[in-house]
Amino acid sequence: MCELLGMSANVPTDIRFSFAALARRGGETGPHADGWGITFYEGRGARAFHEPEPSASSVLAKLLRNYAIKSRIVIAHVRKANRGRVGLENTHPFSRELWGRRWTFAHNGQLKGVKKWPLTWFKPVGSTDSEYAFCWMLDQLQQRYPGLPSPTRLDAAVAGLCAELHGLGVFNMLLSDSRTLYAHCGKRLCYLTRCAPFGTATLVDEDWNVDFAQETGTDDVVTVVATKALTRDECWTDVERGHMLSLRDGTVRVIKPGEPVPTRVPRPCRQGNGAVSAPSRRAQTGQAASR
Repeated sequence: MCELLGMSANVPTDIRFSFAALARRGGETGPHADGWGITFYEGRGARAFHEPEPSASSVLAKLLRNYAIKSRIVIAHVRKANRGRVGLENTHPFSRELWGRRWTFAHNGQLKGVKKWPLTWFKPVGSTDSEYAFCWMLDQLQQRYPGLPSPTRLDAAVAGLCAELHGLGVFNMLLSDSRTLYAHCGKRLCYLTRCAPFGTATLVDEDWNVDFAQETGTDDVVTVVATKALTRDECWTDVERGHMLSLRDGTVRVIKPGEPVPTRVPRPCRQGNGAVSAPSRRAQTGQAASR
């Protein structure tokens, strides 16, 4: 199985802290050595980096760990190949344009029979069932809506498509259109929201500790989604199988199967795990610290 990492924030935030853990799982602390990729949204634009080599030994991944790219939505992936050869064309995240927006998609799992489903407008470049499923989802959205629908209507449509793909096998997925981050749990997915009062966090995969109370503005809200918990001293919430998260500006909404109206998840209050500090210089300029 591959591993996923996503972030939704209300201010431009760098994800070096979380990405460091994911990158090590790409061939060092985990077996996901068949390629990696990461996409950072900047408004409607996006920066994307891909390699078909292990992220744990990648010079480019090391550069991104040390270079703070600020973004409000990030999608990252480390691959353990099971469908499709190891190659750049099969390296997640995948991207396409729809309604004048750049869509980004990453998946782990297997979808038996998805390539029998017809495609009209969008075609895969590589040979993975993941990219094929992505093209199918965009095909369906293109067919249903001539233009960009409202966020509420799009939430329901994406949740319905995820439910169909969920019936084919394991469908853990991250998807974004630059304004919303969607996260569907087919087997295993968890998330964590960081907001005031902030505390400290230590990575599971290495001895890196961050005190967010010293680095973050009091109004910052950042939600991180991952296949497995990335820190050892924070409370991660497991997403139930078949449920989809809709995240905007760090706020989490859960869409349950058969219930197209999302339920907003209250933000956590981490009493006793760090006090609220005055906004740092970085926070005052509208840019949060490393996540």
